Amino acid sequence: MDSLTRDYTAGSDRDLYEHDIAGSIAHARMLGRRGIIPAADADAIVRGLDEVLQEFRAGRVVWRPELEDIHTHVEALLRERIGEAAGRLHTARSRNDQVALLNRLLVRERCDRLIKASEGLTSALCDLAEEHAADPMPGYTHVQRAQPVTLGHHLLAYGEMFLRDRDRFRDCRGRTNVLPLGSGALAGSPYPLDRHMVAKELGFDAISRNSLDATSDRDFIAEFLAACAITQMHLSRFAEEIVLWASAEFGFVRLPDAFATGSSMMPQKKNADVAELARGRTGRVYGELISMLVNLKGLPLAYNRDLQEDKTAVLNAAAVVEPSLVIFAAMVPALEFELPRMREAAGQSFSLATDVADYLVKKGMPFREAHSVVGQLVKECEARGCELNQLPLAVYRAASGLFEPDILALDVDAALAARDLPGGTAPRQVLLAAKQLRAAL
Repeated sequence: MDSLTRDYTAGSDRDLYEHDIAGSIAHARMLGRRGIIPAADADAIVRGLDEVLQEFRAGRVVWRPELEDIHTHVEALLRERIGEAAGRLHTARSRNDQVALLNRLLVRERCDRLIKASEGLTSALCDLAEEHAADPMPGYTHVQRAQPVTLGHHLLAYGEMFLRDRDRFRDCRGRTNVLPLGSGALAGSPYPLDRHMVAKELGFDAISRNSLDATSDRDFIAEFLAACAITQMHLSRFAEEIVLWASAEFGFVRLPDAFATGSSMMPQKKNADVAELARGRTGRVYGELISMLVNLKGLPLAYNRDLQEDKTAVLNAAAVVEPSLVIFAAMVPALEFELPRMREAAGQSFSLATDVADYLVKKGMPFREAHSVVGQLVKECEARGCELNQLPLAVYRAASGLFEPDILALDVDAALAARDLPGGTAPRQVLLAAKQLRAAL
């Protein structure tokens, strides 16, 4: 092989020796148990593979480009230790179903890690939401102040997102956890394999039903990458909120020094670098998903070398998402919220307008008429330079005889308390929602 071709076709799986060796040990034990190879050779292979594993873990393996990938390296190292018996390891196995097994073990492991990281961030959000269950802040639509909500309610919205992310990784893990080994190159195996034995040893829930599909299927990788992309999108949305909240224009949060940096020129600056980088790295995760989908769209059955790109996509995406989840779980509890500023902003920009309209509706006025009446009151507030709850009762009474003195008692806390139903922003409901979300973990 020309050195250019050797380097161009080399795999990127050198760090996946744990998965490759685990699959080979299970395969060798099954071959010996079924009498497909001599039991003594199977035992020697298992002992030799364990020694190879220790060599990798100790960092004593020298990577040899001419051996192409992790599979060849393991077999070559095994041959150095046990001699000719090493050649029996590849009995009833193709590189194609071996690679498919490695991929599934890799994605399964990364799913487990991302499940744990998603749960860590969700739990941190639950803690913070309980702490701020009754602290008001403005709720927004179109980045315009809309109605008051609580900070706890806002944080739990992200908790719901990251719980769904956790569930997507769990679903992906379930579809990934199917053993492909035994499918051969594409047509199955003529040997009396016990595939269920191998599946049980490696922790798989089922064995594949179609050898063509098993060797060429990368749906589980596309699904994993899609789950990564959605998770990183949620992190990016949260990051954008933190960047906005930390600005002087919002002034809702002070960034902890441990998760921010200063300016090289302006001594007063504190930059939300963690949030900005999470936002900026989102495109990298999207890119891995798109790359994989484009890779797959034109491939005929069964295996094609294009599929070698799959592991790189998994590793690259996970290398962005997992540390992002972990650092957000550490950063969120350290955020210093400017609660008086958030409370003040929650009552500004006529945020109680809908509550005033609802007041009239509860007195019998059709909502559309109430909407119009309050619209006129808002215009009066603009002319006077005040908020709705600062208008005199006479102005309210002139707009509608349904207004009583109790309209003057309407404030942010009353607006929050009124939304005391499941899913609402009332403090009692926020505490209940945090408890339910935690239970879902």
